[in-house]
Amino acid sequence: MPRRLAVVGPTASGKSAVALEVARRRRPAELLSMDAMAVYRGMDVGTATPAAAELAGIPCGGLNLVDPDEDFSVGAYQAAVRPLLAAADRRGVAVVAVGGTGLYVRAVVDDLAIPGRFPEVRAQLEATVDTAALYERLRRCDPVAAGRIEPQNRRRIIRALEVTLGSDRPFSSYGPGLESYGSSRFSQVGLRLPRPLLDARIAARYRTQISSGFLEEVRRLRDAPAPLSATARHALGYRELLGYLDGDCSLEVALAEAVRRTRRFARRQERWFGRDPRIRWLDVGEDPLEVLPAVLETFDRCT
Repeated sequence: MPRRLAVVGPTASGKSAVALEVARRRRPAELLSMDAMAVYRGMDVGTATPAAAELAGIPCGGLNLVDPDEDFSVGAYQAAVRPLLAAADRRGVAVVAVGGTGLYVRAVVDDLAIPGRFPEVRAQLEATVDTAALYERLRRCDPVAAGRIEPQNRRRIIRALEVTLGSDRPFSSYGPGLESYGSSRFSQVGLRLPRPLLDARIAARYRTQISSGFLEEVRRLRDAPAPLSATARHALGYRELLGYLDGDCSLEVALAEAVRRTRRFARRQERWFGRDPRIRWLDVGEDPLEVLPAVLETFDRCT
């Protein structure tokens, strides 16, 4: 079976540069993006999507899948990339997947069974103010799922009920859930940075993006005939720059808030990936490529 490697970690950790170098040195290999915002066309600067020149002929899936006015989900992402992985297998080509969107990573690494969406059912459930009543309904419909969810967690209760009622199948039947870390075709490496260094890299990346046309990109998106979808509008950096363009704040304030929100997001990524015992963690300094030999070693041991 062709090798499969996933490179994960917080935003601005240098994982894309490392993954690209692995693919360059272990040709033929293909890249796969596992980033929820890189799926949008025309959002290249703010999502740090690699340009064609950077890829140097290496195929990269998972990018530019939909227009930014469209809603998108992890289920739609998985449906788009599964054929790419299957095609790589048929051709005997290795895949180096890279990204920091936790659910997208799990959708690839564990090929999760992801339930569909049932918006009409969800709207009816959200109209019920009493979360305790919703939890009791879930307990009757799917006691296994109810046992895995805290009674106060309204978001998860509604999602479990949405799936159970909409699909006429218990939410718990879709698999062991995100708390289970089983065997996978993918070996995983994670890049880990000291907090002060990661914070500095996040701020520096925004400065680079602004000089590379990030503000102009956001202006084009704002002025496009079709409005941005809710997901695209709230992407890191985009929401803040849209606020600046709408006159809500200065550019300095917008960038400061983008940096703060991105640093908080990086902390959540660290916690998410830190729960996965299958990840081999590598400590990164100023140059992420310092860990390349260890990543190549992991790649070469993939089976």
